[in-house]
Amino acid sequence: MTENLKLKQNEYLPLRDVVFITLREAILKGELQPGERLMEVKLANQLGVSRTPIREAIRMLQLEGLVLMVPRKGAEVSEISEQNLEDVLEVREALEELSVKLACERMTDEDYENLDIAEQNFQKVIENGDLMSITEADVHFHDVINEASRNQKLIGLLNNFREQMYRFRIEYLKREEVRPSLVNEHNELIEALKARDVEKSGVIIKEHIKNQAMGVRDTIQEKKKTGKKRY
Repeated sequence: MTENLKLKQNEYLPLRDVVFITLREAILKGELQPGERLMEVKLANQLGVSRTPIREAIRMLQLEGLVLMVPRKGAEVSEISEQNLEDVLEVREALEELSVKLACERMTDEDYENLDIAEQNFQKVIENGDLMSITEADVHFHDVINEASRNQKLIGLLNNFREQMYRFRIEYLKREEVRPSLVNEHNELIEALKARDVEKSGVIIKEHIKNQAMGVRDTIQEKKKTGKKRY
């Protein structure tokens, strides 16, 4: 377990949420590795808190699929498998294709403006190179489209599913070579949405998600070949 964990200070959030955010970011960044045990006492000492918020945070991470409870071993960081990748991205493809098609028909001038701003911000943070900022900007870009679908049930499903997608998104964005093509894909999608081309918008988003699947799959295969733990 990494010895450099530091609590993300936030006086406006309950302590369990602060601990949750701290551990979640450490997992997503790879500071806590797949298969690594999360020992309550050690984490409590490192972060300077009691075991209760640690236990509550681990339970929240388990609900997101980032942590597994292993019999006789306790909590450990879950691994990313190819099967899990396929399951998550199949659902994402179905939900986002519907969202994009609905947004294509329902977007307003204000939505288009917000989408342009979101893409400009995405390109800006790519230049800065901070992985977490790039990931959050990518999430926001897609959130603008999802909100423009005007389907609250669909938006709710996508919001609930966001965290399971987040880990794959961040693994994909770690590959710096894919970032320029991601910008191109975003711009193609914006053009199709502005043209209200429902069919083309659906094709672009499906290809966009398939490219992500291929990138993460390559990462998994590379780690297998080098004998590292699966990500």
